[in-house]
Amino acid sequence: GHGEHGGEYNFSDHLITQGIHTIEFVLGAVSNTASYLRLWALSLAHAQLAEVFWSRMIMQYGVNTGSPAMIVVGVAVWAAASFGVLLCMDVLECFLHALRLHWVEFQNKFYNADGYAFDPLSFAETE
Repeated sequence: GHGEHGGEYNFSDHLITQGIHTIEFVLGAVSNTASYLRLWALSLAHAQLAEVFWSRMIMQYGVNTGSPAMIVVGVAVWAAASFGVLLCMDVLECFLHALRLHWVEFQNKFYNADGYAFDPLSFAETE
């Protein structure tokens, strides 16, 4: 099994090892929670920026002025701001979520570093 190296069983070694695993588990849970909170904060910022862009660019500086030219300018500025800020934030959010899933989740669940050292192929050893 994992970590069996033979020899005599020592309860204090087992207790220390379990304590270390417990600390790693708690730190991993806190890290996962903080990572999801970062994603939630990006989502919240996206929603608030969308509301501000809509209320300022379209409503206040466009429709409420009554000027067709200002409405066109307001829509153009809103579209540019929505594309430049919100779409880039969405791409960043998707990238961070994918990175989090690949790195944090995968490393926590499947990587133990309890294998054997890599021995690269060498033709010098075969001769």
